[in-house]
Amino acid sequence: MSRVKYISTRGKAPILGFEDALLAGLARDGGLYVPERWPSLSEAMIASFQDKSFAEIAVDVLHPFMGDDVSRDRLVEIVNEAYAGFEHEAVTPLTDLGGGQYFLELYHGPTLAFKDVAMQLLARLMDDALVRRGNRATIIGATSGDTGGAAIEAFRSREAVDVFILFPHGRVSDVQRKQMTTPQDTNVHTLSVDGTFDDCQALVKGMFNDVTFRSEMALAGVNSINWARVMAQITYYFAAAAQLGAPRQPIAFSVPTGNFGDIFAGYVAAQMGLPVVQLMIATNVNDILARTLASGVYETDKVIATQSPSMDIQVSSNFERLLFEVTGRDASRVRALMGALTQVGRFEMTDNELQLTRALFAAERIDEAATLEIMRRFHEAHGFKIDPHTAVGIGAAEKAVLPDGVPMVTLATAHPAKFPKAVLAAYDSEAVAPQHVLDMLQQEERLTQVANDLMAVENAIREKARLV
Repeated sequence: MSRVKYISTRGKAPILGFEDALLAGLARDGGLYVPERWPSLSEAMIASFQDKSFAEIAVDVLHPFMGDDVSRDRLVEIVNEAYAGFEHEAVTPLTDLGGGQYFLELYHGPTLAFKDVAMQLLARLMDDALVRRGNRATIIGATSGDTGGAAIEAFRSREAVDVFILFPHGRVSDVQRKQMTTPQDTNVHTLSVDGTFDDCQALVKGMFNDVTFRSEMALAGVNSINWARVMAQITYYFAAAAQLGAPRQPIAFSVPTGNFGDIFAGYVAAQMGLPVVQLMIATNVNDILARTLASGVYETDKVIATQSPSMDIQVSSNFERLLFEVTGRDASRVRALMGALTQVGRFEMTDNELQLTRALFAAERIDEAATLEIMRRFHEAHGFKIDPHTAVGIGAAEKAVLPDGVPMVTLATAHPAKFPKAVLAAYDSEAVAPQHVLDMLQQEERLTQVANDLMAVENAIREKARLV
């Protein structure tokens, strides 16, 4: 195997190998890194996943993205370590709901959310690379709720990194906030920003685009702007599909979607040879992706706070990666589209670009009242509670139009205990949280409030970071 090359969606950044792209996060031209070409898996290999563990599937799926940068033997060690702490031996178990509907449980990691599947792997890959190179990094990320807790849990106490997570003040659940603010490790810091998730994400991009600050602090990113975050999520699409008979059996997935990273992982799986018939974009009332798929016009609106806060997003960063694909990897076209978004808050796709998007993607909007109703109905039908994001995914799955015999897998993205207010509203009782979460809720919080201002955030990070 040789060096795998990574290119920017905006075409003006250096071509990097896997580890350099991993540590860079955002490309120097403001774009997002993707592999120069998609690897493909044979039908025989995909069929073999039916008899393999999640960790074994992960090695087969992910190593082609790394080439010589990470040896296969070392990847086996990293993967086994990453998933050893999950509560379920299958890591992401699949439940049959009947009637061709399936439920992929992605919340068995330490912070009870799908982000753990990627973050536990990402932290170990980054730490391994930094230690081997004798380097340190300042990890920064923005969160609408789950990324922050997953990142802090994965990176806490790691010697080669300091971690700074920005979250929108008052716009995450109490459990999500405390998962970020109760760890006392000296290398983790939580910054509460007066604004929305989109503001936090813009601040992170602003820091990466500040060349002086980026170099001074040796910045690295853990949001799904980092290719390795998306890459790590590809595994569970293959694992679920193999259990349902892939590659002979085509599959559809419904994905609760905010920043478009999780569902883009499904797109990559399809490019690698997984027989995906449809990827359903499941969105709450912050429905910019559903509106775009309907009209071809991507136009931002005010962010509405909902009971599914991880999807309260209007600027879906990873949609840029899909634009790169449907424009025929035309970096100049992507630069023009993203420039228009920055300048006037909108852009318009061509008919061909929209047609290529609709070939694999569908979208449905589930409002607040419907979300609670779906939560109740699901509990009555199946005997267990779900969180509001997963309810949006279930509601969208029920609206999907699929060929006969194609199973629909809904990604269950979080444990209901992470969203006690929504669960109480739906069920008149709380979901039982694991003991380690109950213990955490009693611990003292540690956070810093910062203004929604790039200089203020950079100064806070300079003040708290250990010398890089």
